[in-house]
Amino acid sequence: MIRFEVTVKAAGGLHARPAALLVNIAAKSQSQVTVTRSLDEKQADGKSILGILTLGAGRGEQLIITVEGPDEEQVAHALQELFEQPEES
Repeated sequence: MIRFEVTVKAAGGLHARPAALLVNIAAKSQSQVTVTRSLDEKQADGKSILGILTLGAGRGEQLIITVEGPDEEQVAHALQELFEQPEES
């Protein structure tokens, strides 16, 4: 199991586009991906676009991502890279 924290950098928070990118990475994997909003510990399945959107994570919020499964290292790396991309304006 790999667990790491990221910061939402997108200007509109974790809205449709960044959420879709996250779900796309998670859905292609064999691992279970869980996204937890640090503020209130609300959790969502990383493979569910609706679940990710209902987190309502705004810009600057911290998320904890947990990846567990046979390809967890690759998936965790891809998700970390996604959140390290420069801020959107």
